[in-house]
Amino acid sequence: MPNKYDIKNLGGAKHKSALPAASFVKDDRRILVDPSLPRKGKGAPASLEQAGPRAKLFFEAAASRIGIVSCGGLCPGINDVIRGIVMVAWHRYGVRDILGFRYGYQGLIGAKAAIPTPLTPQIVENIHKAGGTMLGTSRGEQDPKSQVDYLVEKKIDMLFAIGGDGTQRGVMDISREIKKRKLPIAIIGIPKTIDNDILYTERSFGFETAVAAAQAAIGGAHREARAVRNGVGLVKLMGRESGFVAVQASLASSDVNLVLIPEVKFSVERLLAWLEERLRRKAHAVIVVAEGAGQDLVPAASTDASGNKKPGDIGLYLKQAILARSTIGYRLSTVKYIDPSYIIRSQPANADDSAYCFQLAENATHAAMTGRTAMVVTLLNGHFVHVPSELVAKGRRKVDPRGPLWQSVLNNTGQPDL
Repeated sequence: MPNKYDIKNLGGAKHKSALPAASFVKDDRRILVDPSLPRKGKGAPASLEQAGPRAKLFFEAAASRIGIVSCGGLCPGINDVIRGIVMVAWHRYGVRDILGFRYGYQGLIGAKAAIPTPLTPQIVENIHKAGGTMLGTSRGEQDPKSQVDYLVEKKIDMLFAIGGDGTQRGVMDISREIKKRKLPIAIIGIPKTIDNDILYTERSFGFETAVAAAQAAIGGAHREARAVRNGVGLVKLMGRESGFVAVQASLASSDVNLVLIPEVKFSVERLLAWLEERLRRKAHAVIVVAEGAGQDLVPAASTDASGNKKPGDIGLYLKQAILARSTIGYRLSTVKYIDPSYIIRSQPANADDSAYCFQLAENATHAAMTGRTAMVVTLLNGHFVHVPSELVAKGRRKVDPRGPLWQSVLNNTGQPDL
């Protein structure tokens, strides 16, 4: 019986494709039209709870107090999320007591805490127009017992934690201490990482803004490289362990000739040999490198206050390697090295990210009001879903070197296997 979703075909395909076998998709591969399903029956496929408002609430809104904290590095959209939580809690649920804790998890330690900031729709009305975070931030673990003591002291019923994997591990630690004491306090995470490496999500907020902002740096590198004979533009972008920003920015630009990411190791000798041949043919080159690429080539890095490994500066290493090779391999005019990372991180969210931030905040507020806890809100298969914090904290999403996204990079740049 014909299926209305089947695609018409002109006939049997007979000619062998020249594309790499890793990129092939079998004809019997199908995608669910609607990935949502009821949770029942044996052998049902793995599923996550769909986000959204519920008919019954755990907390009485008028008697509840909400706390908000932002942690880790800056990322476009943090203020949008703060604003979204306040607007939904205030206008849709009638919560009138909302506090913003200052300087990350330090703000939940009584001895270190600055005075919390009362938040109202009037106070947060225009904060989404600015980058950074109105609440400030910090890195580093804090004692969950002291944090819960402070939450109890401040009579917090719901805490929203905006931050990356370290922050979400903090959500787990705090929620365990809350559970141990049998306290009715909900804690909800809104995952933040400009690298787009959160598990169980299609994209993290701020990612699209970062990709768009990276275009200016890539465009500048391209113009500098072409302005002289044998010029090289070298751009370092965010991505400690996952190369999504470098990949998407390069695809969007189409001016990039070589992309280097943490998921794909490379040989410097092969890179320099490729560059020499490229300059002979085209007299210019643009290279984009994610900050976590080639870490086996640079000195061992230290860690930040959250325990995250700081990558060595692969950008400067490559610049020096290219300049050193130029004295014997080819005549090089210039290497323009551009690192726009902190400029990008501190930008306000673009229109699409801003709308996305509000929806994350909205669904996080819905979840907290029902008493759900130790979870994050993400977007997966076109739906907002609830994900247990422990699942998100288990690892990072990465670019698959055998997957279609990386194949798109290879097709777009024409770069060789290095």
